[in-house]
Amino acid sequence: MASAPKVIFGFHAVGVRLKTAPGSVIEVLFDASRRDARMKQFIARAQEAGVRLIEADGLRLAKLSGSHGHQGVAARVEAVAQALSLDDLLDGLDAAGTMPLLLVLDGVTDPHNLGACLRVADGAGAHAVIAPKDHAAGINATVAKVASGAAETMPYFMVTNLARTLNELKERNIWCVGTSGDAPGTLYDCDLARPLALVLGAEGPGMRQLTRKTCDELVSIPMAGAVESLNVSVASGVCLYEAMRQRRHPRR
Repeated sequence: MASAPKVIFGFHAVGVRLKTAPGSVIEVLFDASRRDARMKQFIARAQEAGVRLIEADGLRLAKLSGSHGHQGVAARVEAVAQALSLDDLLDGLDAAGTMPLLLVLDGVTDPHNLGACLRVADGAGAHAVIAPKDHAAGINATVAKVASGAAETMPYFMVTNLARTLNELKERNIWCVGTSGDAPGTLYDCDLARPLALVLGAEGPGMRQLTRKTCDELVSIPMAGAVESLNVSVASGVCLYEAMRQRRHPRR
């Protein structure tokens, strides 16, 4: 059964869909009162993609998107089928001789945090984001807006049993590194230039106990100021970019 069309909004989210899957765009609604260069460029791109354009006012766009952060742009789109399972993706990386870099999120239920995590994962070159089905936000319009297009490009796998999935990653020789404020070693002491899954929990409760126990190693992010922890998307960025740095400059 085909899934119902969904709404995405904002220049980045709609622009990336027009670029990567224009055939999935049913129609684009735009605020005709915006006549700035950014809107003109966006409309030209939509016209080049051959999609239906509809003029709309700000109120209609806000109702459609469920947000006043639509920037004057929203689109109704068909779901784009995810081409790969997690196993297929990992098999492909293995066949290509590519070292996996995965972000695992445990208990991240806020769509703004998920969107920001997808964005930073895309920027750092991660291959996928993994989360449990029962303790995670799904992809919705808010996630897509915050992700600035990364929700369209970053594979996001929601798994039934996160601990089991981590064990399956370990069977593939992917090192599972969790973050915890009470870990004895820091992120910067850990070898991240290897097949890697970085596991982060939500700010506050952190990872669940079973997730924590399943990790191969726990590390902390050094905190030099008065605050005790970072937002999960910021922590994801710190960890992923440290992994990128180590891979570009391996330890001797």
